[in-house]
Amino acid sequence: MPPSGLNPPYHGNITRRRFMWLTGMAAAGMAAGCAANPVTGRSQFMTVSEQEEIQIDRQYSPMQFSDDYGPVQDAALNAYVSGVGRALTPRTHRPNMPYSFRVVNATYINAYAFPGGSIACTRGILLNLDNEAELAALLGHEIGHVNARHTAEQMSKGQLSSILVGGLSIIADVAAPGMGQVASTLGGAGAGAFLASYSRDNERQADALGTEYMVKAGYGPEGMVDLMEMLNGLNKSKPSSIELMFATHPMSDERYQTAVNAVRTTYAQAKGLPLYRERYMDHTAALRAIKGAIEEMQKGDKALGSKNFGQAETHYQTALKQAPNDYAGLVSMAKCQLIQKKFNEGARYAQQAQSIYPQEAQGHYLSGFAELNLKQYEAAYKDFQAAQRLLPANPNTIFFMGYAQEGMNRRPEAAQEYRRYLQQVRQGKYAQHAQQRLQEWGYAR
Repeated sequence: MPPSGLNPPYHGNITRRRFMWLTGMAAAGMAAGCAANPVTGRSQFMTVSEQEEIQIDRQYSPMQFSDDYGPVQDAALNAYVSGVGRALTPRTHRPNMPYSFRVVNATYINAYAFPGGSIACTRGILLNLDNEAELAALLGHEIGHVNARHTAEQMSKGQLSSILVGGLSIIADVAAPGMGQVASTLGGAGAGAFLASYSRDNERQADALGTEYMVKAGYGPEGMVDLMEMLNGLNKSKPSSIELMFATHPMSDERYQTAVNAVRTTYAQAKGLPLYRERYMDHTAALRAIKGAIEEMQKGDKALGSKNFGQAETHYQTALKQAPNDYAGLVSMAKCQLIQKKFNEGARYAQQAQSIYPQEAQGHYLSGFAELNLKQYEAAYKDFQAAQRLLPANPNTIFFMGYAQEGMNRRPEAAQEYRRYLQQVRQGKYAQHAQQRLQEWGYAR
């Protein structure tokens, strides 16, 4: 079995030296790098440029989207959510950012934004919304984080410097309890590994901005109140279903009450603007038709994170009976099998996932992982090649390509992949294995 316990560091086009400079500026308390906040107009300490925000987004958002099983294949649903998001962006403080919106296959309850404007909401949260105004409030809130530059602000203050010492993620390690270990065993990052974790002040500001943007776009401000009420209710009645969202977006009764007060005062004249419930229900009908399957997957994920593998398997089986071609369900079942070292079964589910969604990387990646453990090295190499084409930012894939080449006794080719891997990753068991092989084979300098 391949080495486990990967601890992936930062990789990409924003160089390590640049990140050290950014956080070093903050640590030294230097006065350089001030910029006008696009929302408040006030000067604030900022060492991250807008172009760097966009570049960080481009490098890391594909990793998070793939961890969330990719955008849904329901093109109509994606187009609908994107249309709601795009109706808001011209009303924002940064209308020229390269915004994009999608629904991802993940079943946990969350929505998130990357600093360049890439925004996603999960199937799990859409199932808990009741109208289009709530969706506009949700997307407006995430757009608010982009407009207020909350992630760039954290970086400038040195609050995200764990990336420099090989932390699990670029932004914050907020993996759901237990799931990080599952992902690590399979050479992955874990749920929410690339998401920013906001402060309560950040959340208050994003709420206010989201309400402003949605009202300007013609939605009733009650949508924000209803969204806050729904999230607060889930926090109290089903806290485990929403723990990842609240790890990144702190919830409180105060947020709900603030929304209520804003509707009564600032947006009193906007009360009565449409909520578009019927339109929302029409566009989410296909998703709501598999609500039972998604709820079973949520239960399976919770059991898997708690290492209750038999229980997790039962939930995933029930989900797949209701939605046999659900990509997230197939990938989750593959993970459940692989974590138990049932490699033949894991390969079967991963390959089925591949056939359902060949444009998404995880099915190929997990199939390759299973084949490595079955010593089917040539097949594994081909699967990892496919995963690398689809998600080139993942360095783990490069390591496994080298491991597959090593299994086929192709030392020069394996050495080439291990060198590529070590250019990006210097810590952890995979890096140790790669370094050891290069030394043993006489390729190390």
